[in-house]
This record gives sequence, C-alpha cells and structure tokens, in this order.
Amino acid sequence: MASSSYEKYDVRKRNPNPKVAALLVIDVQNYFSSIAQPILQNLLTTIRLCRRASIPVIFTRHSHKSPSDYGMLDEWWRGDLIFDGTPESHLMPELNPNAQDHVVHKNTYSAFRNTRLQEYLQERGVEELIVTGVMTNLCCETTARDAFVRGFRVFFSTDATGTSDPELHEATLKNLAYGFAYLVDCNRLEGGLFPNQQLT
Repeated sequence: MASSSYEKYDVRKRNPNPKVAALLVIDVQNYFSSIAQPILQNLLTTIRLCRRASIPVIFTRHSHKSPSDYGMLDEWWRGDLIFDGTPESHLMPELNPNAQDHVVHKNTYSAFRNTRLQEYLQERGVEELIVTGVMTNLCCETTARDAFVRGFRVFFSTDATGTSDPELHEATLKNLAYGFAYLVDCNRLEGGLFPNQQLT
C-alpha cells in the first residue's frame, strides 16, 4: 500500500480497551450513501470486530426538524440540509442496527452538542471512543476533537471514515494524529482487540 502523508504524525500507538470503549458510527445515512459506499465494507468489519469484543455500538443520525435548529449550517450549505423523517435521513440499511445499539439524533457537526451523548457514555463507564463514519473532516473530526477535550481517549479510523475529497481526509488524519487521536484501521483494530486471532 502506498505511504500516506499522515504517517509521519502517526507516532503514538495504543489499542482500545474493550472494557471501557464504545464505537461511534457517525451519520452513515442514505443522504451520504455515495461517500459511505467506498468505506462500507471496512465500516461493517469494524462494527463486527467491536461486537465480537463486546464493545457497545452507537449510531448518530444528523437531521433537522425546524429552522430553529439549523444554526450556521443553513448559511454554510445554502439550504442543502437533511430533514428529519425523509428517506435521506435514515441510516443506510446495510448497517442493520440491533436492539442493543444506541442511536443519537444530532443537528450539528459534533455528536455531543445538544445531545445526551456524554451523559450516556459516562453512565456506562465509557472512557474511550472509536470514531468511524462520515464525513471525515466535518462531523467525524469535530466529534473526535470534542471527545478529546471532554476527557475521552479517542481512536480514529483511517479506513472506516470517508469524505468527498482524499485531501480533506488526509488533512484530518494529520491533525488528529498530531493532537487528538490514536489512528487505527481494520487490521490494527483486529490485532489490538484479538492478538494472535483471526476474524472469522
């Protein structure tokens, strides 16, 4: 595999502790299907690995219910918003959440803003977050940074996050590796959670 530009910043190595970790799957909704499709198999592998390690899975859904919750997103994206209840707002069917999974509804980039995500995690003793989903440089990055400053140890997936441009993806990985998150991919995650075992 070709060398990635973020590798020189990826100097801190650590594996998630499944006893205190949770997986965040951010905004893998029909609206973002074209961006999510290229990473979908890696994302499903990551979910499968976490389920196997008894790591809870949390999905986020981004949508808006009224102009009162648009904030700056309406100005920035010129009205191209996801509205609650539309087919575009639904999670992609391939994710197939189960009854034990938790879904967080949000209306801005950070999954912590105006949600009870932090309280939900703290009530369950979660200290670490594995971040996956879309878009790498918007909701995933903002949530990862927010988690870090709130005191969570952050693991950020390089191959189960995606965005509209490879340059933006790489820029996020550089910044997060430099100051906010341990980088993981499917192979590193499997090796860390299941040393000397193979995924079946």
